[in-house]
Amino acid sequence: MAHNTVDPATITPEMAVRIRMWRCDEEFSWRAVAQAASDLWGSEWGSNQLYGEDLCVAAAKVLGENPYREPWN
Repeated sequence: MAHNTVDPATITPEMAVRIRMWRCDEEFSWRAVAQAASDLWGSEWGSNQLYGEDLCVAAAKVLGENPYREPWN
């Protein structure tokens, strides 16, 4: 489900790899991904769960992966 909190065009391949690492390797929740991204890239969303989900969806798409399948979920 798209929440429109992230413009996918703003997610660089480097950002996508970092988001994937947080979600898939470090097993961050969507809230934790949102907070980490907000801290690193200066977003005002903080730990907003919808923002975290949208970041993961956008990152997965940049990487050519399905955000609703393993290893994302």
